[in-house]
Amino acid sequence: MIKELVMKNRSYRRFWEERKIKLEELEQLVELARYSGSGANLQPLKYILACTPEKNSKIFPALKWAGYLTDWSGPVEGERPTGYIVIVGDKNISKIFGVDPGIVMQSMLLGAVELGLGGCMFGSINREDLKENLNVPDQYEILYVLALGKPKEEVEIEDAVESIKYYRDENSVHHVPKRTMKELILDC
Repeated sequence: MIKELVMKNRSYRRFWEERKIKLEELEQLVELARYSGSGANLQPLKYILACTPEKNSKIFPALKWAGYLTDWSGPVEGERPTGYIVIVGDKNISKIFGVDPGIVMQSMLLGAVELGLGGCMFGSINREDLKENLNVPDQYEILYVLALGKPKEEVEIEDAVESIKYYRDENSVHHVPKRTMKELILDC
């Protein structure tokens, strides 16, 4: 059932680093992106894959990990992602990329869940550093990054009462408040 996949697809930020991601797994996820919808069917997105310690070390420092967790600068050694997909827009195909990145990221993250993996979407990126670290040609605009791995943390969804800010409790369980259905559906 799709609901089960969506419920398991959380923003994981800590991973079992000993579970390495294979290039073939990343390629399977990009294949899902390939079959996903695209505005005007332009298909302007391209993907940079990383699953080696050398290439991963070029991506990790460019990511800003969790804005609401102000006392946490990101996963420590041993809890870092073992794979990344950098989503770029090909400016020779289109100057705007619309909803395409959101569609493909959701497709790839649902595919990751099916592979027993998890991930986190990053829009908060030091794009200039990442572009330089990966030698990305000017033709491509860095849009987002998916960090992937075998999740090492427990994430619980709960109804938002006073705040929608995610937090970690004293047992390091990551809590994600979600607005209720009553709050989401308008009676107009």
